[in-house]
Amino acid sequence: VLLQASGGGLVQPGGSLRLSCVVSGSILSIAVMGWYRQVPGKQRELVATVASGGNTNYADSVKGRFTISRDNAKNTVYLQMNSLEPEDTAVYYCNARVLASVSDYRTYWGQGTLVTVSS
Repeated sequence: VLLQASGGGLVQPGGSLRLSCVVSGSILSIAVMGWYRQVPGKQRELVATVASGGNTNYADSVKGRFTISRDNAKNTVYLQMNSLEPEDTAVYYCNARVLASVSDYRTYWGQGTLVTVSS
């Protein structure tokens, strides 16, 4: 199973970016998809998750600015990031909890994509 993230880059404060992550490989379904971020010297932290039924969860720091969504037909999760702040600068990792086979849930991580918010 592979997770391929894309969409990071350099953006000015107040700007927007959209991250995408595609899950490929032999799986039965994807239970939860999400985004986490990490800056050097700090622990990886939750940004947002979306369950298969559409329920979402956000870190307080991004509520109202970021929107997570998923396309189940494409095994893809998106993160629309608006009103970006310098504090959002981090490497963003996508995450997926998948049903690999009957009763066999596994968690996978993407390779990370760098988001830099700077003027």
